[in-house]
Amino acid sequence: MTNQEQRWPALPVDEWEPTYDTLHMYAQIAGKLSLALRPMTNHWWQVALELSARGLRTAAIPYGDRTFQMELDLLEHQVRIETSVGERRAVPLGRPVRDFYADTMAALDDLGLHVPIWPQPVEVPDPIPFDRDDRHATYDGAQAERYWHVLCQVGAILAEFRARFTGKASPVQFYWGSFDLATTRYSGRSAEPPPGADTITRFSYTAEQSTVGFWPGGTWLNGERVEQPVFFAYNYPGPPGIQDQPIAPATARFDAGLGEFILSYDDVRNSADPRQAILDFAQSTYEAGAQLQDWPRESLEWTPPMPPSHRRALLLTP
Repeated sequence: MTNQEQRWPALPVDEWEPTYDTLHMYAQIAGKLSLALRPMTNHWWQVALELSARGLRTAAIPYGDRTFQMELDLLEHQVRIETSVGERRAVPLGRPVRDFYADTMAALDDLGLHVPIWPQPVEVPDPIPFDRDDRHATYDGAQAERYWHVLCQVGAILAEFRARFTGKASPVQFYWGSFDLATTRYSGRSAEPPPGADTITRFSYTAEQSTVGFWPGGTWLNGERVEQPVFFAYNYPGPPGIQDQPIAPATARFDAGLGEFILSYDDVRNSADPRQAILDFAQSTYEAGAQLQDWPRESLEWTPPMPPSHRRALLLTP
């Protein structure tokens, strides 16, 4: 196996979907703690998980005079709960969601962190409440770790793309509902949410925006089935003619079923330069929407200075 194949392994949905579905539910339980306790931030930024050096984690969550954090450790395959006063609990991954949920809530209670959450998954077809879910019980640690390593590669490139923008932009965030990693840029102008929007959508789409991200594939809420991971990009509100705009690389296209630009993960990992392919996709889809919506690009974009090399940093260290 080449170095590129190790960094960008194949990730077909059917090879790991049972683990994917179980991990999705574990992540929703962790994310709902942030939803319950962190102050509401525009576009639901407060609920998203972050990439860590070992997996996915919440931000610091306030609880009385303490804070705590939960991390899905995808190297040791456990959830770690840590508080600001040094308390720790661990819950192993790899069991039915019902048991994982019960043990996680018991660990929180044992720490004096009494956090009632709504035990209903969101943004998935046919949701099963966590406390009754024994269907999602498959967890292959090697498959979960492989997926996380892909997320790390993608996250670093999306962070590089985000750094080129001086306007309002989200961090690179993992949304546990849709199970995607994404970053969003904003033009600075407000927008009206879609008519009849649910609560999640209503607070997400209050501003003109351009999003790029990575989704591992599967079945979308509208029933659309995607068998391979994809990079996706869209503008809101979707400007007329956006689907006809030229984008890069040549293998990227507009998917009418998803209503978004997509680029196959397989096309990226098999390209000569995966990083550049992702950056080209992100930049060209952003430019396509920004041009049609007449964004004030001259005041929103910049070329960040290159950081000093590691050697120079060492030379400057006292």
